[in-house]
Amino acid sequence: MSGNPTRVPQGSGDTGRVSTPPPLPAEKPSPQDGSGHDHAARDHALHDDALRDEAVPDHAARDELGDGLVAELKALDEATYRAVAQTPTPTLDAGLRRLSRAADKSKLWFATAAVIALVGGERGRQAALTGVAAIGVTSAAVNIGVKPLARRHRPDRSDAEFVARHVRMPQSTSFPSGHSASAFAFAEAVSSTLPLTGIPLRLAAAAVAYSRIHTGVHYPGDVLIGSLIGMTSGELVGQVGRVIARRRAR
Repeated sequence: MSGNPTRVPQGSGDTGRVSTPPPLPAEKPSPQDGSGHDHAARDHALHDDALRDEAVPDHAARDELGDGLVAELKALDEATYRAVAQTPTPTLDAGLRRLSRAADKSKLWFATAAVIALVGGERGRQAALTGVAAIGVTSAAVNIGVKPLARRHRPDRSDAEFVARHVRMPQSTSFPSGHSASAFAFAEAVSSTLPLTGIPLRLAAAAVAYSRIHTGVHYPGDVLIGSLIGMTSGELVGQVGRVIARRRAR
């Protein structure tokens, strides 16, 4: 055996290097691959977010709209008050001032209840009692429940021209009008038992409510909301009174 190493024949184009096989192509995800479901879920979530953004209004814009509406209503309320305050009505002033004072502490309505109880028989006494109960319920709701929350200041009468029509300015807050609430509560409660009293009592309540604007102690909005509160509570107390009367009659 010869000591020379055996040569491996090489082709004319062979460089003697070992060639590296080409990389395999990336495998495409099959329809069952989980990544497809992830893409679909992400697209669905993005679509839901877009719909939610379109459906829910911007909170800042909504707050701005609410503030603007309140400011405009307040401006109209105060403008209406000024229009009444600046209009000379010497014929009305004295009568409305006396009416407003008569309604202080519901004296007018207590006196009316006494008359109804005296001349109205059994139904009159029931109506009078219901009316007085409605005043108590409404006064408590307004003075204890609503006024401390609203805390609206009374009208400024420092530059008022027709001071002869004014009554003493109450120390309580302005919203809502307690006089208006008690007046309509009494009217609604009494008329629920004595329907014929409904028209005159509601007219009297409306006159008292307006007198609070005319004499300069309330804005029209105070009177409007107070009247609505009184109507509602008076009707509810009247319904309770009718139920109690029916049970007693059995």
